[in-house]
Amino acid sequence: MKSHQDDNWLYTISAKRKLVDFNLKEIWQYRDLLVLFVKRDIVTVYKQTVLGPLWYLIQPLFTALTFTLIFNKVANIETGTVPPFLFNLAGVSVWNYFKSCLTATSSTFNSNAGIYSKVYFPRVISPLSVVISNLIKFAIQLSIFVGFYVYYYMNGAGIAIDKSVVFFPVLILFMALLSLGLGMIISSMVTKYRDLKYLLNFGIQLLMYISAVMYPLDLMREKLPRFAWLVEYNPIAYFIEAARYMLLSSGSISITGIGFSVVFTIAILAVGLIIFNRTEKSFIDTV
Repeated sequence: MKSHQDDNWLYTISAKRKLVDFNLKEIWQYRDLLVLFVKRDIVTVYKQTVLGPLWYLIQPLFTALTFTLIFNKVANIETGTVPPFLFNLAGVSVWNYFKSCLTATSSTFNSNAGIYSKVYFPRVISPLSVVISNLIKFAIQLSIFVGFYVYYYMNGAGIAIDKSVVFFPVLILFMALLSLGLGMIISSMVTKYRDLKYLLNFGIQLLMYISAVMYPLDLMREKLPRFAWLVEYNPIAYFIEAARYMLLSSGSISITGIGFSVVFTIAILAVGLIIFNRTEKSFIDTV
């Protein structure tokens, strides 16, 4: 009788044992599924709407226009040589990317409970697909910013792109990782505490006002020094201020602030992966 020989399996599915697990090799093996999820996220959002993808353009334009009327015309917030609308459009475009990623990834377990209970694939693909699909939407919105930038520049506005703009993709990458980490933490908590999903939208609106989206960071320090710490300890504010400086040469880049934001992002991503990996093993019993 021949002795039994072990088969050479292509893939082995086993319980995760690592504290922080982000298996890039396994994600690459499921890259086709990742692409499928990205296409789903892009197509289905506005599939049955009248204007469709035009909402990608309408939303930042109307938001920037509203901020211009309220904060620049009524509240008299100065933006230097940069046209107020262009100043706000730059902040809104970057903020919208972070907000969209955070909102979508924070409902990962609830939104995908049906497919999670039927088939195995790396669960982190779901929030990762959201970050990538929103990156495509962000590229569309950024093209609108470029169009208005050219218009104002041709009309003699005092604007210029700083040479540090070469680091703009790195800046967006860290914003993506921050939203991914926060989204995984919130998504894991929502499986047990449903109240969080009702507080999320309200919390994001409050977060926007302390993220220097519609005003320069230095203005907060000058006008409201007692409350400036709310912005100074907010890593998103440094990312948005740096993005505006790269795109418009407005404001400044705080090396200390960016360093703090990068360290905070890495820490949040690590914590998010730990909580996400622990939650995915048993969340189906509570969703």
